[in-house]
Amino acid sequence: MFQTALQQILFVLFPIGMAYSAAADLLTMTISNRISLALVAIFLPLAPLTGMDWQTFGMHWAAGGAVLAVSFTFFAFGWIGGGDAKLSAAIALWLGWGNTLEFVSLAAVFGGLLTLVILSFRGAVLPAAVVRQPWIARLHDEKAGVPYGVALAAAALAIYPHTIWVKMVTG
Repeated sequence: MFQTALQQILFVLFPIGMAYSAAADLLTMTISNRISLALVAIFLPLAPLTGMDWQTFGMHWAAGGAVLAVSFTFFAFGWIGGGDAKLSAAIALWLGWGNTLEFVSLAAVFGGLLTLVILSFRGAVLPAAVVRQPWIARLHDEKAGVPYGVALAAAALAIYPHTIWVKMVTG
């Protein structure tokens, strides 16, 4: 019973966190520190419960730390937001070292595609009723950034089936 419940929790927590962070960034152009902290806080007790060995545990932390260092450099140059930097590090923690390069690569591709879609959207004339929606007005504002959390979450969810978490659940 416990193993089944644990497997179900593992299977849904990360995707729920990704969906929430993507929706929050799309609607508010903000990724709360709470989501990144929650992902880290949930990882801590779940990793040992899965039987993750210390070496693997350490490599997951190394991945998160490396991504945090690079993403905060990007933040310092104004290329991404602080929420994006923290979320990408929390995602790398969950995905582990072996999946981080693929995650970063996919996030770059998805981010580029998202940027093209947003730029195209911003070039379109929207009906007044649509622009009155605050989140749509924010997205349409040429001075606003790109909700990169959407690309980060999409990349994370694309990689998730290849992680230790899903392999443990599916056998």
